[in-house]
Amino acid sequence: MQDYVEQREAGYYVAGTRIALDRLVHLFQNGASPETILRSFPLIGSLERVYGAITFYLANKEVVEAYLTEQDRLWAEAEACQSPLPASLTEKLRRATEEVGPRQV
Repeated sequence: MQDYVEQREAGYYVAGTRIALDRLVHLFQNGASPETILRSFPLIGSLERVYGAITFYLANKEVVEAYLTEQDRLWAEAEACQSPLPASLTEKLRRATEEVGPRQV
């Protein structure tokens, strides 16, 4: 059986790619279909690989959920260390976001 997920550099990735398993899991948890996930990450290559990664998550849910919780903690820690953006840059980003509109997944 082909491996669909690999662990490297203290993280989980879709095998043979630089696509973090976190991204797929979050989309899946938010109701995205495997087809939508593949459209969002075409470098995965096939629906089989998307289903394989989801199956890995479901079969190892406890381990992956613990990993995701730790990733969230590390992200919050890193965010807390960051200086706030200057008000002028924040305003430019807000305007640019409004012009572009919502991101579709």
